[in-house]
Amino acid sequence: MGPPPAEPAAQPPWQRLSPRMLLVHPVHEVLQQIPLLIGAVVLGSATGNAGWTFAAIGLTVAVGVARWFTTSYRIEAGEVRLRTGLLQRKVLSVPRNRIRSVSTDARLLHRLLGLTVLRISTGQEAKGDTEFALDAVQAEQVPRLRAILLADAVPVADAPAGRELARWQPSWLRYSPLSFTGLAMIAAAAGVIYQAGIGAVLQDSELAQSGIAAAERLGGLVSVVAVGVVVLVASVVLSVLRSLLTYGNLVLRRDSDILHLQHGLLRLREHTYDMRRMRGGTLREPLLVRAFGGARLDAVMTGVGGEGEASLLLPPCPAGTARKVLAELIDHPGAVDARLVAHGPAATRRRWTRALTLPLIVGVVLLVAGVPPWAWVLWALLTGCAGLLAADRARSLGHLVHDGWLVARAGSLERRRDHLDTAGIIGWTVRQTLFQRRAGVATLIAATAAGEKRYEVIDVPAEHAWSVAVAASPWVADNAWAAGPAGPDLR
Repeated sequence: MGPPPAEPAAQPPWQRLSPRMLLVHPVHEVLQQIPLLIGAVVLGSATGNAGWTFAAIGLTVAVGVARWFTTSYRIEAGEVRLRTGLLQRKVLSVPRNRIRSVSTDARLLHRLLGLTVLRISTGQEAKGDTEFALDAVQAEQVPRLRAILLADAVPVADAPAGRELARWQPSWLRYSPLSFTGLAMIAAAAGVIYQAGIGAVLQDSELAQSGIAAAERLGGLVSVVAVGVVVLVASVVLSVLRSLLTYGNLVLRRDSDILHLQHGLLRLREHTYDMRRMRGGTLREPLLVRAFGGARLDAVMTGVGGEGEASLLLPPCPAGTARKVLAELIDHPGAVDARLVAHGPAATRRRWTRALTLPLIVGVVLLVAGVPPWAWVLWALLTGCAGLLAADRARSLGHLVHDGWLVARAGSLERRRDHLDTAGIIGWTVRQTLFQRRAGVATLIAATAAGEKRYEVIDVPAEHAWSVAVAASPWVADNAWAAGPAGPDLR
């Protein structure tokens, strides 16, 4: 008789989240269900029965409490599971070898109770039921869980102190007003007020009537200027305040192959990345931020989105700081500071043509319409700004292939300089529009599994496009269809 069959290995037990979350989730449920609660208040007032309000609040709190009893997780040898659901049970399973990063997020109430939300990212966009989030675990358990979840990573609890790459400075706040964040917040608030019907109520209020009377006394022009100044000041204050609360106390640190990013004053966020998945970085330099010597640094990393907060390593800060940190991360200062190869006169002409087409059309319309002289002053200002924009875009355009790195720069209002490890490039595309074909230029697109997935080298001379691809990825030359100086037929 043969040996008895081996017994299956015992699975680790299901674990519950911290009981302290019973103090967190009811509060969050109430805040999330404010529209429902308002409806209950209105219904109670209309029927004269306040029980509707208490019933809605009680049901909301009960749902928040029930989440603790119905949520559990288990870390197995090959995967991690999350079990949730009250009426409909759901089990979310994530293979541990697919985990790309671990992040934590602790709002003020979480921090007061010593809790945090731990999120696992596999590189795919996940929201709602597909997001793996443990809300909430005890903060002191996070280092151990992070070390377990990041497969083959250096254990965080036992890792050396590492090296601090950057720390937030109060002087960085000077770049905050140079974005449109404050205006966007004001516009969003105005939209909410309008949608909620509060604007109609305020329109007949004493405050509104006093404002209209003051505007009539000051005159139309002065009133418009005064409102503009108030909006501008409010925008600056909101932008600075948001930047301070979001990025204050930011620390970027590298411990061996682990990259840590922590930031936030009231709401503390922490991201942990595996450096072995890093494929480069992007320096973003909006026009106004660049004019004051600033830049933002984003990571190009497998499993991390290339836009928004997910990829951010440094908010707008001195450009020298951003370049220094990028050079340390990719361990190649030459790629960060190297002079780029210009794309030639054809690409420059395209910048000027595209910038001056609109002013030219407007000028013809003004000439036919016979407008007053002040309109021509505005047209001259428009044309001058368009010319400056064209010159800056032409000066910004360039690329370089150097020691295993592809560098591409383009843009003016939102200039960016991408640094991509050529070892991570998995495909190349040469694209030509009708106007590009007439100008003899092409856009070279490098495909990669990291960041934005595709990075463009805009308006390179068409006859050199495939030469750039071969220089970055020699395997391109091994394909028969790419043989020859011009590569494949671009028609």
